[in-house]
Amino acid sequence: MESSMADKEQGGMDIRAQEKTFAGFITFSVRAVVVILVLVVFMALANI
Repeated sequence: MESSMADKEQGGMDIRAQEKTFAGFITFSVRAVVVILVLVVFMALANI
């Protein structure tokens, strides 16, 4: 049987795992940026 776009139901997939992964990625990214900024400020203040 051939599948066409008309057979697909939008919003029918369970995307909780993808949402959890994306939320974890965003959390990691924000924390990494904060750590990098703190290190850059420390290096600027310490004249390294």
